[in-house]
Amino acid sequence: MSGLRFARTCYTIRAMPKRGSRSVTYADAGVSIDRGDELVDRILGAAKRTDRPGVLGGLGGFGALFDLSSLGYRQPVLVSGTDGVGTKIKLAIDSGRHDTIGIDLVAMCVNDILVQGAEPLYFLDYFATGKLDVDVAERVVKGVARGCEIAGCTLAGGETAEMPGLYRPGDYDLAGFAVGVVEKKAIIDGRRIVPGDALIGIASSGVHSNGYSLVRKLLKDSRAKPSTRVGGRPLLDALMEPTRIYVKPVLALLEKVAIKGMAHITGGGITENVPRMLPEKTAAAFCKSAWPRPAVFDWLQQAGNIEETEMLRTFNCGLGMVLAVAAADAAKTLKLLAKHGEQCSIVGEVRKRRGDGPQVVYEE
Repeated sequence: MSGLRFARTCYTIRAMPKRGSRSVTYADAGVSIDRGDELVDRILGAAKRTDRPGVLGGLGGFGALFDLSSLGYRQPVLVSGTDGVGTKIKLAIDSGRHDTIGIDLVAMCVNDILVQGAEPLYFLDYFATGKLDVDVAERVVKGVARGCEIAGCTLAGGETAEMPGLYRPGDYDLAGFAVGVVEKKAIIDGRRIVPGDALIGIASSGVHSNGYSLVRKLLKDSRAKPSTRVGGRPLLDALMEPTRIYVKPVLALLEKVAIKGMAHITGGGITENVPRMLPEKTAAAFCKSAWPRPAVFDWLQQAGNIEETEMLRTFNCGLGMVLAVAAADAAKTLKLLAKHGEQCSIVGEVRKRRGDGPQVVYEE
């Protein structure tokens, strides 16, 4: 966004064309500065709604400015994360559903930095395409802005890149970058997790934004229609449900409960992500009947005849975030999260790891 915004305000010195010859423009190469300017104008209002204390300036500069001194942190530590939405973006393109993929993008980034206790401050997006469709890009970036509103961070800037020949007609790609802050003494790194701690699972909104290469293969192989009913709703609706953003409920919880560790369940599923928060000599024991699994996961498993172990190491299977808290804090944690609209349950416990055994085990 910023690069295209400045294209209309900068002066350029160039050689004059030969008399009688046609002057070649950037548009002749497939890049329209005017389309970029139009996009910026369209999304300015949505971006403005994400402003928060600390933001300096606005969209259009070469860099985003943020004043940490206005936040009152004594020993602020910056936490940053970057991500995309994988091939879920292809499903959005093929189905023409562009309005929520930006929410997915923000969620993937802010949920990642949240697990260390960080409050997201600002977000930058990168939208790349072969030929800029302003209507589509507007819908995507307004989704990004909506995600920022949900997360409580500002959309401070970004880049829209039009690159003819690199993308097929109608295709685009999307990436994001989030910066947050946490008090140094409040960093959550899992080191205080001990056997006996409770594992709290916060429900996902569905598949979120991981495993979509497999999802798309299953859709193709099964020849399922978008209108196929799964759990009382069209399959496409279930698959395009945006990733849940956990920032505000979890930050509110942190004011009342000492969270010892958090895992954002993304690529690698429960099996691969939970060990990232655990000390080496501990293991997480999950009771699979302790949380409801959305019907879309049952459809995926049946459509691909997927083994349960593969499901648990590919998809979130209904858990978007897992928290480790002292057993004495478990009931309080559930009550506070429910107050903020989250579906949650005690899904397991931390145990002593058996030698070099797995750090995640499942029980019925």
